[in-house]
Amino acid sequence: MANTIVALATPLGRSGIGVVRLSGKDSLSFAASLCDGRNFDPEPRRAYLRSIFDIETGEPIDEAILTYFKAPHSFTGEDVIEISCHGSPVLLRQVLDACLRLGARMAEPGEFSLRALANGRMNLAEAEAIRDLIDAQTAASARQAVRQMRGEFSHTLQPIKDDLLDAIVVLESALEFVEDDLPEMQAAGIRQKLGDTAENIGRIATTFRAGKLIRDGLRVTLVGRPNVGKSSLFNAFLGSDRAIVTEIPGTTRDQIHERFVVNDIPVSLIDTACLRETEDVVESIGVERSRMAMADADLVVVLIDASEKVSKEDIEILRSVEELPHIVVANKIDKISGSDENACFEEITAEFSNRQTEIAAVSAKQGTGIDRLKKAIVTRFAPDTDNGSGFLVTDARHHDLLVRARDEIESSIALLDQKTSEEIVLVGLHNALRYLGQITGETTTEDMLTRIFSTFCIGK
Repeated sequence: MANTIVALATPLGRSGIGVVRLSGKDSLSFAASLCDGRNFDPEPRRAYLRSIFDIETGEPIDEAILTYFKAPHSFTGEDVIEISCHGSPVLLRQVLDACLRLGARMAEPGEFSLRALANGRMNLAEAEAIRDLIDAQTAASARQAVRQMRGEFSHTLQPIKDDLLDAIVVLESALEFVEDDLPEMQAAGIRQKLGDTAENIGRIATTFRAGKLIRDGLRVTLVGRPNVGKSSLFNAFLGSDRAIVTEIPGTTRDQIHERFVVNDIPVSLIDTACLRETEDVVESIGVERSRMAMADADLVVVLIDASEKVSKEDIEILRSVEELPHIVVANKIDKISGSDENACFEEITAEFSNRQTEIAAVSAKQGTGIDRLKKAIVTRFAPDTDNGSGFLVTDARHHDLLVRARDEIESSIALLDQKTSEEIVLVGLHNALRYLGQITGETTTEDMLTRIFSTFCIGK
């Protein structure tokens, strides 16, 4: 890692400021060259206003703020220079090209964070939290990312790993005295410690449902026959005229995606083509995509027209989602009286007498019942959280490793109860320790690191 890397650390496009970041042993000398070598000997952690020059023509490029972070007290643990220029894409490209001509190379995705990991500035879980913080869609997901970035997950795991190591040391020591069995009292103590450890890991793993919901949100698909008001409901959810609404059946021929947030939970909403038989080639493709969206959704919202009698098409759609998580929404209640509304609900419920079907009533046109429906959508998925006061596992990789570690420990406990050789019992415990180490990067392979950091943005 002796080479110096460079990347744009701010998003592409025009902006007030754009930041170019250099990291590596030559960062300071490259910055001096960009300043035309004019007395640039900065103190660490101080900002300097300097002219940046084209290294070939000597023409000035911009007036920029340069900040020097001296190794090892920098984000990457190496010498780092951050050049804050005006945010013109052309200008920033000139600065990047100048750095490349001086001998720097473009950073790979996540390479700054990877160098920070290699230089001990953070562990893997903390590095992944940086990515999650950048990608956070809600305040709740940002809070969880910050907690992980500050090491809360690592600190939670450390006592668990210490307890596991204590048990391993005792069992390893017992192998030195093969002629004697592990004393019954000591074996009982080891079993208790391992049981508590497995329980603690399991308790952390169970927070993943809440963490995943806060981080990734829900995928909700709207389906129904023509003219039941799917596009109107889609617009009512968003509070804007995103989808085209007409009296012509089959207006929506392809999927429309948008996001909104309910109770700190991001919802990805998909308006689909009407589910009906059609000879129109384009519409038939849309119908097929609608069926695929239904299969992939966390929740299917089936719309019916409350002002009309439940049709054969409605019943077919309802039956097609019977095995999927779904909610039935009776739209256009502004067109019916209370008694007709009850009759409509009774008719739907009669079709599903063998199972509980949740039914909501709305008027997409007038906005009646929309807020109640939004809450109904997220409530069924929202687990019992503690209002953000506790740390949640948000990454599927972390959850998988926690479950594997718990299972290995429980398997070793079963072997211990069967009075199996300590050598066999230790195999599962060492595996569990390795899985926990992979969360923080202590035992993670290079290939795994490459896959993880490839999901980061270039400048991080």
